[in-house]
Amino acid sequence: MTDQDKKGLVPGLLKGMGTTARAMTRHAHTQEYPDVSPRLPPRSRGVIALEESNCTSCMLCARECPDWCIYIDSHKETVPPTTEGGRERKENVLDRFAIDFSLCMYCGICIEVCPFDALFWSPEFEYAETDIRDLLHEKDRLGQWMATVPAPPALDQGAPASPQPSDVGGSTEPPETEQPAP
Repeated sequence: MTDQDKKGLVPGLLKGMGTTARAMTRHAHTQEYPDVSPRLPPRSRGVIALEESNCTSCMLCARECPDWCIYIDSHKETVPPTTEGGRERKENVLDRFAIDFSLCMYCGICIEVCPFDALFWSPEFEYAETDIRDLLHEKDRLGQWMATVPAPPALDQGAPASPQPSDVGGSTEPPETEQPAP
């Protein structure tokens, strides 16, 4: 070892020991997870929850899923007319809705494409299993997570109000506009 190498070794060793001493005097930010639950940010993505009553078995979520991890089975039932003289209607009835979380990459495409608001992000993250085959969750388990879905955020101050049911598709007449004075 040359004299030049020895001169570079001592300052480097002292600098490393100084870094270690500073780290030892600082408070650690370690969270003791199993004993203390973490504070998650609002609207965290944890697991996908299902509102079964909103699902019409349209299969959009299953078709758009890049991992093909959503399985849907349904059948059609005849619904009697709601008014006298009406006709019977066919309605899809959801038999099975399952998500295989061992395949899911949590991209959220299924939630975005659902036109009936049947899928939501739940902040629940403690759903680990000891066997990978148990990560296939059926509609009853997905429905239990709906209780943990947070309410949507409030509208912004300047946002227009959502249309009332009477405003949507009710009138075929154009809205009245003020005519300029002649």
